[in-house]
Amino acid sequence: MAKNDERIVTAGWDNTAKIWDTQTGTELLTLIGHGSGIFSVTYSSNGQQIVTSSVDNTAKIWDAKMGQELFTLTSHDDVVRSAAYSPDGRRIMTSSSDGTVKIHTTDMDELIEIAKSRVTCQLTTEEKEKYGVLDW
Repeated sequence: MAKNDERIVTAGWDNTAKIWDTQTGTELLTLIGHGSGIFSVTYSSNGQQIVTSSVDNTAKIWDAKMGQELFTLTSHDDVVRSAAYSPDGRRIMTSSSDGTVKIHTTDMDELIEIAKSRVTCQLTTEEKEKYGVLDW
């Protein structure tokens, strides 16, 4: 269970997380996407995102207002037991029954830099057009 000032989020073995209004107790949203039970759920420090961890070996990042799945982290080989945001919201830590702890970035500029550093060949003009790649 995690909360911000106006909402609380719970998770369970029915493969869903639910967002509730703290004033009325009304269920606002159901987050559907995991293939197995959910171990942990946490709001980002700004309350705009939620991260869940699951028996399905993934962690998922959700838009907290709309309930839409934004990303799935698939880097573990076993149950993801816990996931949490760093205080500045730029990292997500996940821990797994596979014996590892992984740190993932949520900073879009950093993700672009990582992707650029891993490019191993130049795209053709046709590939750039097909994939909507901009020249930097």
